[in-house]
Parts: sequence; structure tokens; C-alpha cells
Amino acid sequence: MDNSFLISGIQQIGVGTTRIYESWKWYAEHFHINVRILEDKNVADIMAPYMGGQPHEKHACIAINMQGGGGFEIWQFSDRQPTPIDFQIGVGDLGIFAGKIKSPNIESFHQEMGKKYHNISPIYANPLGEPTFYILDPFGNYFQVVEDKYLYINEKNLVGGCIGAMIGVSDIEQSRKVYSDILGYDTVIYDKIGTFEDLEFMHKGTEKYRRMLLSHSQKRQGAFAELFGSSTIELITALERKPRKIYENRYWGDPGFIQLCFDVTNMQALSSHCEKQGFPFTVDSCKNPAISFDMGDAAGQFTYIEDPDGTLIEFVETHKIPIVKKLGWYLNLRKRNRKKPLPQWMLRVMGLNKVKF
Repeated sequence: MDNSFLISGIQQIGVGTTRIYESWKWYAEHFHINVRILEDKNVADIMAPYMGGQPHEKHACIAINMQGGGGFEIWQFSDRQPTPIDFQIGVGDLGIFAGKIKSPNIESFHQEMGKKYHNISPIYANPLGEPTFYILDPFGNYFQVVEDKYLYINEKNLVGGCIGAMIGVSDIEQSRKVYSDILGYDTVIYDKIGTFEDLEFMHKGTEKYRRMLLSHSQKRQGAFAELFGSSTIELITALERKPRKIYENRYWGDPGFIQLCFDVTNMQALSSHCEKQGFPFTVDSCKNPAISFDMGDAAGQFTYIEDPDGTLIEFVETHKIPIVKKLGWYLNLRKRNRKKPLPQWMLRVMGLNKVKF
């Protein structure tokens, strides 16, 4: 792995929606995604190549669960009616078809969810024999719940943030050029072919697939690495049908999982590495590294690459974030050792920005 840049973990999973506050409220109530990092309403012009070649107005927020894992970016068009998908997403369709969220206790969280919400699966054994279950949210998005006992801050909840994704790909070996060689998921946890009981809850889940679960051998470093924790990527190839592309003929930002975003340090070095691997940046918010892109309450640089099937991977190098916005207290990450984790007390203060609906 190239050591000239850092990938600190999954910063967030992007979720396009038609009603931002309705979606956010649901994720806050069920997944405790309730600490606001930023929220803004402006024109998304940098992403025009993925929105019909035109800039569009948007309303977006990024929120996290203080128990750890990546956050959610909840994103809605403000100037056009979002286009819903016109088919039912199945296992292995090309793109992110399920997010992975963590729980320190699968059985207890399954019981808790069952009391509040009906559209959940039974508890299954995954290919490693570990307990897991699935949730189909009210907006058509699948989530796999994975047991992970690591808690960044123990808030006595049974669920944490995003720790990965299930991604449909047409060729696993080709896709690993992105997920292993660029993102660092270089360790194969399992590589299996067959039918799998734990997929049955999802559409097309009874068909035959190849599944490869990847993790990272190197511990993530960086300011937010301890918050994000470890993560996995599961690549899945459909073997009995031709999968459909989830965002074909739709815009980035339309309903569904729009990207998986990674927190990085030294974007210039990462750019060179991506080009050498054959996956150059397709979007770059500010090619001059001395300039920050204004993200409303925060500032930094964001870029995108595509995997071989066109699934979007975002990189964000954070330069400034609010600690206590009302007091004008912001953290300038450019003025600190980027390998050193932020002190937990500072993130506890950020945790006071909980949104109540």
C-alpha cells in the first residue's frame, strides 16, 4: 500500500432521497444517526457531469452516530423532482445495493428493531457462521447489520454507524483494482460461490452468486480513524442473470446509495496513485491544493473515481469542521499532525450537536 497518503476509513455513505428530513428522522430514530456535522443548501455544480451536465440546487446533511462507524450523507435535489429507480434492486445489481451498519449485540438490536419496525429479516448466519440480519428502510434501501463490539463512545445504544457496503460488480478481479489496490481492502475474509440463506430477504437473494468479503490488513490512521473504526467491502457477482446498473439513466443524487466516501490525507499523492492504477479522478473540487472548497459549515477538498462498473467512490480531505458552531469554534486540520487521532473529548463536544426531530 502506498504510504504517501492516508485513507482513514469510511467517512460516510451517501443516500439520495426525495424528503431529506423524513429520511434523516428515520435514520436518527432507528440508527442513531443524529449528530449533525454539516448541513447546507447550495448549488451542486462540481457534480454536474453526473447530473445531466448541469448544476442543480440541493439540500444535504452529514450526520454521525457517536458510537463509531461512518456517517450518512443524506442528499436531496431542491430544483428538480428526483427520479426513483424503475425496477426493484436485487442482490448483485451493479452499484451499492446495501449498506453495512454495526451493532454490538445483534440479537438485542434485532429485538429492538422488531418492536419499532416491521420490514426486517430473521437473524441469519453469514458465510462465516456469524449472526447478521437485514433491514429494508421505508425508502427502498437495504442495510445489513453486522456484529461489531467496538464502541468509540459508549452511548448505551445497540447500533453504530456505517462499516461497509455490499457492492454489485461484473468482475471481482477487475473490481479489486479499486477496492484492494487503491482503498486498501487487501485481505480476503471469504470467497464463496453458491446460494446463501442470509441473502434471501433481499430481492433475487435466492439466486447463485460469488461473494468476496474484503478487509484491510493495515490499521487505519488519521484524525478520525478511531471514530470510523475498521470496515469491510463485500463484492458480489450475479451468476444466473445479467445484473442491472442501479444508476443507469438516473442522476447522482437520485434516490438510493449515491456513493461510498472515504476520509483521506494528501489528496495530491492519492491522485497520482489512482492515475497509476488506471482510475483517475473524474471530479475534483479544487485542483489547487492551497484552496479549500466551501462546504457550508465545513471546508476541504473532495474528489471522485469510478470503479470498473461506474460505482462512485468519493474521497474527502477535511480542512475545517465546526466543533461548536454557535461559539464560532472550528477545527483547522491543516495545522495539526494529520496522522494523530483527534482527542476523544473534542469529538464528545461535537456530539452535543444532536438533532432532535
